[in-house]
Amino acid sequence: FFGVQDDATGAGWMAILETPDDVALLARRDAETKLWTLGPSWEDQKRQFGYARRVRYVFLDKGGYVAMCKRYRAHAKAIGKFKSFREKAKERPLVDRLLGAPNVWCWERDKIAVAKELKASGIDRFLWSAGGDEAQVKFLSEMPDVLVGRYDIYQDIYHPEQLKKLGKKSGCNTEAWPQDVIWNSVNSNDWRHAWPVKAKDGTWTYCAMMCDSVAPTYERRNVAKELKTKPYNTRFIDTTVAAPWQTCWNPAHPMTRSDSRHWKMELLRILGDEFHLVVGSETGHDASVPFCDYYEGMLSLGPYRVPDSGRNIPQIWTNVPPRVAKYQVGENYRLPLWELVYHECVCAHWYWGDYNNKLPDIWWKRDLFNVLYGTMGMYIFNNRQWKEDKEKFVRSYRITSPVARATGYSEMLDHRILSPDRTVQQSRFADGTIVTVNFGDAPYTLPDGTTLPARSHRVGR
Repeated sequence: FFGVQDDATGAGWMAILETPDDVALLARRDAETKLWTLGPSWEDQKRQFGYARRVRYVFLDKGGYVAMCKRYRAHAKAIGKFKSFREKAKERPLVDRLLGAPNVWCWERDKIAVAKELKASGIDRFLWSAGGDEAQVKFLSEMPDVLVGRYDIYQDIYHPEQLKKLGKKSGCNTEAWPQDVIWNSVNSNDWRHAWPVKAKDGTWTYCAMMCDSVAPTYERRNVAKELKTKPYNTRFIDTTVAAPWQTCWNPAHPMTRSDSRHWKMELLRILGDEFHLVVGSETGHDASVPFCDYYEGMLSLGPYRVPDSGRNIPQIWTNVPPRVAKYQVGENYRLPLWELVYHECVCAHWYWGDYNNKLPDIWWKRDLFNVLYGTMGMYIFNNRQWKEDKEKFVRSYRITSPVARATGYSEMLDHRILSPDRTVQQSRFADGTIVTVNFGDAPYTLPDGTTLPARSHRVGR
């Protein structure tokens, strides 16, 4: 959905895209008036009109963005997109461990030692995303309140010509070449490019893209085989709900965007329903709410991450790019639209190239957004960084985890901007939790007469 509101009265309108598989949002700004025009643009379905397109316009006299989110929430429930953590945890009890658990990526060899150190420091609940060998995975899976997962992907195909250029003997999903590649047209040589990789000679070479319709076959086989020796309880599937729905002209597996959505959701459903795993994917999309438990990137607005955030993931930035400061962590611009609709359905994390400690100067601000939204942080570190910033990691956890844990099963009922400069904001959850945050550099006096210090938060009921 998208919408427009009047800040003073909360009056406005919204558009709910009821047939969203082939839609694009057009946003244009008039050069003279500086006014924006918003509207849907309907794409063809493989050069056909296909089904009837439908958009619903809703007009509001009050409530603003909160009312819009609640209207869309009702729509999501009506069409079966809504599935809460309470429902998921009944089917897969390990889902409960997500609530209040930061997402941790650490590639040190001695993963058990790092996990023990986290526990000893007081970070007693976490999602370990960086996998491990058989003994490490077994140990981690048996730790109380710990989820252990690994990275996986079913979009990129490293084909033989590419591997030769990279000087590698093997790569991801190579066996899918060429029979399971997406075709852009009826020409078999016109195959879809996916992730680009830089070769030793400085040139770029592209992976091929696997057709979504065949991906579940590879996944079932791979996961079943691995779980025989590595008892993972979580799995993260990259790109699945970050990449657009695709079309395929390969006669062996033709696919519309609607078909693509179906098969991408099947890829996620299999992990939960058939293997009983906790399921994660990249960025996020509400079509996957019934099948996915956490997103890496839903909190991070794509255009406002640090440059090359998808490649130089462990790199710590000591300067904050202006666009990141203004928009990514800009309280003047951010609104918890996702949380107002789906807070108690899927855990929203920062992107793995845009995590809490990525830019130390705004670490505090990411923590405050996590508290305000009732979400958990993401930490990426090595042993040296852990030792240097241990107190900051522990403090971050102690600030964010209690609220995320307490509100994990609860709807975000309301979000309010309390100060004219938008630095003081408040969220309210169905369990009675009220979080007030001051992003500003000066204390703020609340309506009850108490003072909220600068860069701080208060949790109450």
